[in-house]
Amino acid sequence: MTSVRVRTGVLGLALLAGFVAPTTTATAAETVPSPTVEERRLDGAVPQEILRRSGFADAAPDFARALERAHSYAQARRAVAREGTRLWHRAVDRAQGRGPAGGDLSRDDDRPLYWARLGMTRELRSWEPDFRMGDRRRAGLLDELERASRGQTSVSHPRGEGVKRILVTGFDPFTLDRDIRVSNPSGAVALALDGTVIETADGPARVETAVFPVRWRDFTAGTVERALRPHLPGVDLFTTVSQGRVGRFDVERTNGAWRGGFGDNENIGRTETIPVADPASQPQWTSTTLPYARIVAADTGRFPVYDNTGVTEIPAGGTEPVVRPQGPTPGSTARAGGGGDYLSNEIAYRATLLRDRLGLHGRLPGGHVHTPVLQFGAGNTTEVTDPEFVRNRLDIVEQVRSIVTVAVSATGRTRG
Repeated sequence: MTSVRVRTGVLGLALLAGFVAPTTTATAAETVPSPTVEERRLDGAVPQEILRRSGFADAAPDFARALERAHSYAQARRAVAREGTRLWHRAVDRAQGRGPAGGDLSRDDDRPLYWARLGMTRELRSWEPDFRMGDRRRAGLLDELERASRGQTSVSHPRGEGVKRILVTGFDPFTLDRDIRVSNPSGAVALALDGTVIETADGPARVETAVFPVRWRDFTAGTVERALRPHLPGVDLFTTVSQGRVGRFDVERTNGAWRGGFGDNENIGRTETIPVADPASQPQWTSTTLPYARIVAADTGRFPVYDNTGVTEIPAGGTEPVVRPQGPTPGSTARAGGGGDYLSNEIAYRATLLRDRLGLHGRLPGGHVHTPVLQFGAGNTTEVTDPEFVRNRLDIVEQVRSIVTVAVSATGRTRG
């Protein structure tokens, strides 16, 4: 979605942690870094209530104890990977009804994972081990924790014929300074669908998911490509998912190579061409290969679904942005894709560009789906949840499941 849409009250989404390779030898002592902008929100009443009412308040203290048992960098790395993966699986299990709920917050809620992860990154950022670590090694541990706790290291599709392989991504909550209570339905989708099997007329389809942060710096560091590159050649369909417009789903037809500058979860904005590898061959536009006509025509749930073809461009030879309802014109420069100029558009652009650079454009259905904005019940300006809020999130999650089912059913045979 565009930053203009966000500023007028329409939420959009999308993104992940930058990788810094750890050194293999101990480095000089470091200055323990301060908490991040995201981590400083953690002590507010709302995040603490969400953690308490979901049973996730113990995640950061348990993680701190695991760190204290590590007496070498290798032990610390194993502990971080283990505990990060455990947090992801714990959130997935809770969302899918396995094990105790841990509190009265509805199981479909994506927010406990977000706030618990921040508690863990803050513990790791402030940890002073009894061995010499250094800035680069700490950054490597933080990277490991981010990836593991977002499901990015747990994607595992079955091999061989007979089962289609689907990859779906979601995002963290965002615009937290506007309303710290917000949930992101795309993150809830990821938790609800991870590891599940969808039955289609052509047989079963296994869904694997991952979640990305809402931070420009992670996208600049190539987090999308790093997470998706190992899997795109082997899947039968992928879709990135984010929160978009009020009251509607959109299948975004075209993605643009432009960042519009809206602030991320670190309150940082970026206004520039999306930075990618080999910029000399970078296109201004990429397009969906999802079966959008079949998706739009199907009865997938209570929200209408649109084939969104509009973009904003600077026409060839022009200097000012122009809205094009039917898509870009030849030689134009991108200023917003159908999904806008925020991280929703960027993850769609990066994922579809990666698809094309891997030579999969004509063989791999993939693109971006925007969900409706997840809204609280009328009059609720203070409570962290309410029945309408839960109903809206559950309906969005189930409609994404239906959309994925339609898309998978419209594709050909599985890729062995």
